[in-house]
Amino acid sequence: MTDINTQEKIAKQIAENPIILYMKGSPKLPSCGFSAQAVQVLSQCGVPFAYVDILQHPDIRAELPKIANWPTFPQLWVEGELIGGCDIMIEMFQSGELKALIEEAAAKYQTA
Repeated sequence: MTDINTQEKIAKQIAENPIILYMKGSPKLPSCGFSAQAVQVLSQCGVPFAYVDILQHPDIRAELPKIANWPTFPQLWVEGELIGGCDIMIEMFQSGELKALIEEAAAKYQTA
């Protein structure tokens, strides 16, 4: 069934990208306010990140909330772990926690 293929695709994306944002739209053209805020916060961390536009991938849009046990988008994943959505990202950014987490993850993969 396609669910298995979609789950494998998601697992591969998360495994291959230390920092990945599942969002509506793209970083240059977000399609919702929450995705726009998430991109803004991530961009301020100064580290490149991968993204998947869930509007272009309805299979991922349907399946990821089941895998993540998180119903909404955007979803930020760092080193295979779901960090959370927009509100959590903003809180973590304001406390300095997000930037530290993102920089640490990026540094590991630059040297690898």
